[in-house]
Amino acid sequence: MSHPHREKILPHLTQVRKPGQYIGGELNSAPASLDAPHRFAFIFPDAYEIGMSCLALQVLYDAMRDQQGWAVERAFAPMPDFEELLRKKELPLYGLESFTPLNEFDVLGFTLQYEMCFTNVLTILDLGRVPLESSQRTLEEPLVIAGGPSTTNPEPMSRFIDLFIIGDGEESLPQVCNLWVQKREEVRASGGTRQEVLVALAKAFPFVYVPSLYATSEEGAKPTLEGVPATITPAVVEDLDAQPIPTQLLVPFVETVQSRIAIEIMRGCPGNCRFCQSTTIKRPLRFRSVENIVAAAEEAYRKTGYNEISLLSLSTGEHPEILEIVGRLREQFRSRNVGISVPSLRVGEQLAQVAELLGTDRHSGLTVAPEAAREKMRLRIGKPVTDEDLLAGCRRAFEIGYHRIKLYFMIGMPGETQDDLDGIFELAGKVAALGREIKGGRTVVVANVSNFVPKPGTPWQWEAMNTREQFHEKREYLFSLRRPRKVELKIHPIETSLLEGLLCRGDRSLGELILRAWQRGARFDSWMDMARPAAWHEAIEELEVDTAQFLHTPRESTAPLPWSHIAIRQGVDYLIREREKSNQL
Repeated sequence: MSHPHREKILPHLTQVRKPGQYIGGELNSAPASLDAPHRFAFIFPDAYEIGMSCLALQVLYDAMRDQQGWAVERAFAPMPDFEELLRKKELPLYGLESFTPLNEFDVLGFTLQYEMCFTNVLTILDLGRVPLESSQRTLEEPLVIAGGPSTTNPEPMSRFIDLFIIGDGEESLPQVCNLWVQKREEVRASGGTRQEVLVALAKAFPFVYVPSLYATSEEGAKPTLEGVPATITPAVVEDLDAQPIPTQLLVPFVETVQSRIAIEIMRGCPGNCRFCQSTTIKRPLRFRSVENIVAAAEEAYRKTGYNEISLLSLSTGEHPEILEIVGRLREQFRSRNVGISVPSLRVGEQLAQVAELLGTDRHSGLTVAPEAAREKMRLRIGKPVTDEDLLAGCRRAFEIGYHRIKLYFMIGMPGETQDDLDGIFELAGKVAALGREIKGGRTVVVANVSNFVPKPGTPWQWEAMNTREQFHEKREYLFSLRRPRKVELKIHPIETSLLEGLLCRGDRSLGELILRAWQRGARFDSWMDMARPAAWHEAIEELEVDTAQFLHTPRESTAPLPWSHIAIRQGVDYLIREREKSNQL
């Protein structure tokens, strides 16, 4: 059963591109029920084609689908043509399962995977007829929550989000949703306010951050009420293997970035990369059992018909039983022409064993992430990989049939020298030479270069980010080193990286900047064809935002940061020790 709103929407969908992303009803989606006592919408603030490929969607959609009394739905950021249509026709954005307008839900749950999606959150709230700012919402309006990597520093978005869930969501999300509806009814009966319910949630869960209950200053965020935690500790699923693996995966009607069975085989990373936020916020290291992985793969295949199974984690090859997992899956699915992919391999023995892990069926390209071109810098960043291991792995990849290798590098890291830049083409050139030696002229080597952003929750969170001018100089220098037909060079846009840095490192004052940029038309800021850097530059100038303070000013390890009240499991002392180690190399 669908909401009456459905009949108002459907006649207009012929006017937009890819209408299939706005109609719901995909295979394995939840029933379109209007009878459930409570409604939850999982919202991915980017395009449908990206959001439907996100593992977090499948995991948390499954977690809420299992909750008694809850109807679970999805919503995504509408593309510009659909946003324009909704505004022109004065129609609200809705959940895909029943077409219920977003303002009629009990809870709206955003996953913030990337800072460049922040303005899309405002678009979704506005089109869903939900007040943009938390302070403007009453008890009758949905609870707006958020989780995901970008909540490691929740302050820039704290103006728009009622509460943040820090850490793993499978267990914490249903707990928060259930307590919200329970306390809301109690407060409603007593004539209380929305803020009373938020206070109850903040006091009930150590992983919940309610920004309105904290005052911020140069000393950080401090609670304004007794009983509200001074430090937010992340929720952790201690026994990952006891958590069901999603197998009733949604199968889209339209093409998406990934069309496959995705299975998270482990969580956390045994590595120690000092630039990597996921290394710290995803710990501790937890594994799923071989039996559960294989059984889930079989069930998901029967429910979806996908012809690829991807084994996901931060470093999949470091699962202690990875060879057995891949062997079992190959044997089980070989006759059904189902490919097995292992997208996250550590450079070293894992890469050298790529033949045993992957085989050659259905694969033509390999991605390797040395991050730094020189071994000394790799030691500094916490990634002790030798050129010998890297080249041995690439050689083996070419020998077994690969013809394209993409190498990921990063520029602008602390302690970087010109020699580190020279090394990018030197190392990539050696890989290209291997390809020509083994396969002749039928190989492609790509040097993909990103710009270092000192992320919250990492040992380098106190470091300065390169300026626009420094990045431009390095970019031009790298292009001057490029040699035709040997190595392709791709460099991440500098303006995107600087904005990402500002939004991940800023304080609560940036809420006004996000709002002003959105009002000027900022949408889909990570999409080159839709981004409007001018909207941000104008808003920064108008508000006189001191970008150098957030981006280019190094801090002492004892200095408070806008996110100091958001803890990681290892504690800040661990980050300080790791920073000191890197400075000694």
